[in-house]
Amino acid sequence: MPPETRARAEGRRVVVTGIGVVSSVGIGVAAFTEAIRAGRTGTFPITSFPTEGFPVTMAGEVSDFDAADWLERLTAEEWGRSAQFAAVAARLAVRDAGIDPETLGTVAAGSVMGTTGGESTVLQELAEAAHAGGLKSLAPEVVWRLPASRIANAVNSELGLTGEAQTVPTACSASNFALGYAYDLVSGGEADLMLAGGADAVNRATHAGFFQLGALSPDVCRPFDAERAGILTAEGGVVLLLEPLTAALARGARIYAELLGYGANCDARHMVNPDAGSIAECIRLAQADAGVGPEEIDYICAHGTGTPTNDATEIAAARMVFGDRLPPISSIKSAIGHTMGAASGLGAVICCMALRDGFLPPTAHLRAVDPKLGPGVDPVPGTARPARPRVAQNHGFAFGGNNAITLFGRYEADRSSKVNEASEASEANRANGAHGRVAAGAASGGEGT
Repeated sequence: MPPETRARAEGRRVVVTGIGVVSSVGIGVAAFTEAIRAGRTGTFPITSFPTEGFPVTMAGEVSDFDAADWLERLTAEEWGRSAQFAAVAARLAVRDAGIDPETLGTVAAGSVMGTTGGESTVLQELAEAAHAGGLKSLAPEVVWRLPASRIANAVNSELGLTGEAQTVPTACSASNFALGYAYDLVSGGEADLMLAGGADAVNRATHAGFFQLGALSPDVCRPFDAERAGILTAEGGVVLLLEPLTAALARGARIYAELLGYGANCDARHMVNPDAGSIAECIRLAQADAGVGPEEIDYICAHGTGTPTNDATEIAAARMVFGDRLPPISSIKSAIGHTMGAASGLGAVICCMALRDGFLPPTAHLRAVDPKLGPGVDPVPGTARPARPRVAQNHGFAFGGNNAITLFGRYEADRSSKVNEASEASEANRANGAHGRVAAGAASGGEGT
């Protein structure tokens, strides 16, 4: 028998009852999920800044986005693009949860939002203005939009939340850090509900930084592929609404999934080079916190950036925990690009949808699995695969060695199922996928980054 989950042993069980998504493949959880399942691309030539001088000019931008179409309280022009993404995603999550927004200010509710670049497009605007006209030319109303803290502030202001408003700047794992902190607040009884996720915007500085690192793909992102060449930068916002299971049941809420627990650590070794041993330890921490064993994991939503180093390190870390019996492991960055601080939040969303609707999310653009990754790697090539996953593991890794992993479970009234029952489900998922693994030279459909 596995140990009880921390939520059961030390506090309240925590479930996801609302989801809001702003992404390059669609706005809203339904549009996002449909696109990911189909392996549809969300990366196109960049339009948000001039790309002259860049040999790589593709990114995952949210096109035709007007925050004013979605916001009810905020004036869109007073907020930066990242804050707009966050506020819109939060508004969508509350609508999706079926909660009367007028009641949010009467309960202990707040937000935790992750980010990499904060209001990077505002900083870009200010830098260009300062270069052209000096510091005195900077418009106060633009400077006011700059602080990264305004990302979570926008969520609270849009919804009238009076609880905490925390912006977590742990880069590409920030949404998982946010989800973990929000989980603690709800599980421990400090909050009645929390909105957690992340937001970032495509901008010249981030694009240039990854280009200088040699980490950008020239065309598409191909995680786990033998010819993978790197990431494509992207943007978006995501929010998951967390509340106690008892409250969700009392109001008859639709439950997407249960947040079982999380793990977080830091390599403390290198600024950009991930460490397999530290990542493996983070996996163990998350599984111990959730009260599940490696044999119970049915699917891994990989960090999966598509760089040679990241993917090899991530698989090596997984082998340290799972041995050669790896669960199916795929990357949605193949479809939407790397959304930075929103990345692991969007991974959490697709985990919830996979658990609820019964599928394994795909890796788009995959043509041939890199044989150097070793045997048994199943990235679910092309399009989604029908399955009945019970537990999904969601990875988030970041520069500075900031690792955070969340675990989600299909909602079950009694989570005291025996390990062998979970193992049988895991084995069936792996068996169903064995024939679908890409051999060298095989092609797969779908596009994405």
